[in-house]
Amino acid sequence: MTDKSSFEDLGLSPQTLQAVYHKGFEEPTTIQRLTIPLMLRNDLNILAQSQTGTGKTAAFGLPLIDMIDAHCETVQALIVTPTRELAIQVSEEINSLKGEKNIKIVPIYGGQSIDQQFRRLKRGVHIVVGSPGRIIDHLNRKTLKLHEIQHLILDEADEMLNMGFIEDMEEIMKHTNPDKKTLLFSATIPKKIRELAHKYMDGYKLITDKMKQLTTNLTEQIYFEVKSSDRFEALCRIIDIEDSFYGIIFCRTKNDVDSVVSHLNNRGYDAEAIHGDITQVQRERTLGKFRKKTINVLVATDVAARGIDVANLTHVINYSLPHDPESYVHRIGRTGRAGNEGTAITFITPREYKRLMFIQRIAKTDIRKGSIPRVKDIINAKKKKIYLDLAGIMEQDIEDQYYNWAKQLLTDKNPTQLLAAMLNYCFKNEIDPEGYNEIQSAGKKSMQLDLQGKARLFIALGNKDNINPSKLVKLIAKKVSIDPQQISDVQVMNKFSFVTVPFEQAEKIVHSFRQKGQKPLVSHARSIIDKKNNV
Repeated sequence: MTDKSSFEDLGLSPQTLQAVYHKGFEEPTTIQRLTIPLMLRNDLNILAQSQTGTGKTAAFGLPLIDMIDAHCETVQALIVTPTRELAIQVSEEINSLKGEKNIKIVPIYGGQSIDQQFRRLKRGVHIVVGSPGRIIDHLNRKTLKLHEIQHLILDEADEMLNMGFIEDMEEIMKHTNPDKKTLLFSATIPKKIRELAHKYMDGYKLITDKMKQLTTNLTEQIYFEVKSSDRFEALCRIIDIEDSFYGIIFCRTKNDVDSVVSHLNNRGYDAEAIHGDITQVQRERTLGKFRKKTINVLVATDVAARGIDVANLTHVINYSLPHDPESYVHRIGRTGRAGNEGTAITFITPREYKRLMFIQRIAKTDIRKGSIPRVKDIINAKKKKIYLDLAGIMEQDIEDQYYNWAKQLLTDKNPTQLLAAMLNYCFKNEIDPEGYNEIQSAGKKSMQLDLQGKARLFIALGNKDNINPSKLVKLIAKKVSIDPQQISDVQVMNKFSFVTVPFEQAEKIVHSFRQKGQKPLVSHARSIIDKKNNV
């Protein structure tokens, strides 16, 4: 299989190919080229090393769709993910790829009614996507039967290992059909993962996507917490504070794209849209103008942006938070290329904080919190740019008619008064603070939400490190200014530990323990409101 192979070369059915191209995929990624033909052969187990953002969900989802017998309403495939968020996202992605094929896919996870899940399972399901704890709950209740499954897929296996789910994975595997094919996807393959593969996968083929840095160090990643109604005002401020903004703004829907472009144009920005309703001719015309910088703002949906290769972008802005880590990685990967620095900005509401932290953890990146530029800072930046532009013009050859005009105007006018009048005449609208709307702080509301909820943190320290609950609480309190009484539900295992802290403190703790170039010592295990149901 060559790097130039197309989806047609991989052995997928015409029906699935149609769904692929309708989705907007143009060429398979490396992991898709390596995985899809092997899965379709259906004669071996696969251990695949592949990072988030490489298209691995489609790598196992597409061949799975072709191999499912839609007429047989038994569970034929089980996909295990470390978190509820990933279970939902994998389920949604496969649903979007199945096209017209009548395949039933159900996500099962903690926090959702187990009885509701049971009723859906009872009606007949082909593919189940779930988190380990909830899968085991169903197995114990005998509401999920895996004795006939043909495929078991463990997604983000190293993440499950880090979160202490290795025993759960083994327990699940014991309940499955011994003749199934197993696929294990992992960004890294530590010793424990290899041991799991040797124990439960009767011979396997190791495939490795060339490891690459998915989020470049040249891309600064920032998030702004704003109310939904203030996103557009925040967007305008970000564009205006930059000397030469040149970027792509990602929206979730076509309607959002059209709305943002319309409002930008009304404010005088050079912006155009691309989405699924734009014709190919319009798309090429718009991209041509964007590449030539005739326009400096492109607003797009994820699907429409596939295949866009534009150099020297200064910004990528997530106007709406992407659904999954892969989409986030694909979006921000468009800036910070070829040695050029870039900035990726994400807008979130307070309620989206948990999902952003999940994306950060799975994408293995750092996203820092930023502050929306103040109006006075934007005005000062614009004044500085006007001054530099005028200074540049003064160094050029200016026609005599302008000198003669200037002398005439100065004969009976005060120079300072005249210059002030000229600046007012030329730049009044550009530096008028009234052109900006107020942005209400989301901070107070965010704090109230954070105090109502908690975050579960995984800590890579345990009994073997001479750590006990008391020592762990003292260590965290020493690193971060936090009341020890706010640290609860401390569980210390042999090699790792778990603690529960308020949302507002979680990110501070994660960052305080992070050491450059080393594996994170502390990470989000799973966010919880109801600890009992959040598995």
